[in-house]
Amino acid sequence: MMFLAVVGPGFITANVDNDAGGIWTYSQAGAQFGYGLLWTMIPMTLALIVVQEMTARMGAVTGKGLSDLIREEFGFRITFLLMVGLILTNFGNVVAEFAGIAGSLALFGIPIWASVPVCAALVWIIVVKGSYKSMEKVFLVASFIYLAYILAGVLAHPNWKAAGMATLVPPNIHLFRSSSYLYMVIGVIGTTIAPWMQFYLQSSVVEKGINEKQYGASRLDVIVGCIFTDVVAWFIVVACAATLFVHGHYDVKDGAEAAQSLRPLAGNYAYILFSVGLFNASLFAASILPISTAYAVCEGLGFESGLDKKFSEAPFFYWLYTGLIVAGAGVILWPHLPLVKITILSQVVNGAVLPFVLIAMLLLINKRELMGRHINSHFFNIVAWLATIIMIVLTLTMLFGTNAS
Repeated sequence: MMFLAVVGPGFITANVDNDAGGIWTYSQAGAQFGYGLLWTMIPMTLALIVVQEMTARMGAVTGKGLSDLIREEFGFRITFLLMVGLILTNFGNVVAEFAGIAGSLALFGIPIWASVPVCAALVWIIVVKGSYKSMEKVFLVASFIYLAYILAGVLAHPNWKAAGMATLVPPNIHLFRSSSYLYMVIGVIGTTIAPWMQFYLQSSVVEKGINEKQYGASRLDVIVGCIFTDVVAWFIVVACAATLFVHGHYDVKDGAEAAQSLRPLAGNYAYILFSVGLFNASLFAASILPISTAYAVCEGLGFESGLDKKFSEAPFFYWLYTGLIVAGAGVILWPHLPLVKITILSQVVNGAVLPFVLIAMLLLINKRELMGRHINSHFFNIVAWLATIIMIVLTLTMLFGTNAS
């Protein structure tokens, strides 16, 4: 009963991570490298659980959002720069979500000029006119629609033995000398553990009213959500590896093309499931990402925020949310923009920005005067610091130390 009372923030945050940009990244990973990136799933899931658990724990123990804590500990100037970076990064992600909406509905014959404005208005009305509790129920239902990707993966008839071995055994080390492979590794990690997630999850825990006594059930919410979302990601990679990679279709421009390419290779059911999953993921994330940005910026700069507040009570929060939706949808309607480059770049930028967020989190959660007996264990510190160091090394290696191939 306690779990059912607190379920939501962890499960929702983890699943929104499989957004349009994430689906494209996983699809491209499977199409370009087959099962060659499945080995990342287990360590990524472990790292995701550790990072998300730290975030939820800080929210439950302190009763404050991550931006709020960063401002109190590191000052307004650093917080302001971080918020600017977060807005720019998340805006690229919002554009990717509306591109996913447009692409997925185009598969069903709905033109972009109709799909994007209608969905943007729908997202705005649901969030602005609803409350936190009503939003959470909608988002939980949307989370379970991701089961469509698991079914699509099964219908693709993959080589289960090869997929299983690729998940457990890392690839040949020579692949790491390729900048294209490293670029995709960083993109996969960046879309699995994204900076915005930490801000949204902690703010959601605080707004839901989860406290230190309920923290154990909240931790279970986080763990279940992280495992479920990476199982879905695994099936997306497998579906595209078993079809697109095997048939020599090594490059997909977006999630919609991946769905369309599945049709002759895996059948109509897999195509429909993949397309429905893409629309759900895009609409879901188009709601959450602007909320996450508005939460983070308002907390960091000291403005009122929260879905349970009226527009007049938190005007900056709702205007920022509205601005991101309008601008993100407007960009998609602008002709001849390189949406594919914007989508993948946003995922790689996520991976490059993530270490800065993780470092701030680690410094905060290890402050005994802030967290009391809930500071990190040695194991959590090792995993979190290792994830941070690996992201820094991978990013620098990709930029300066590899030969493009």
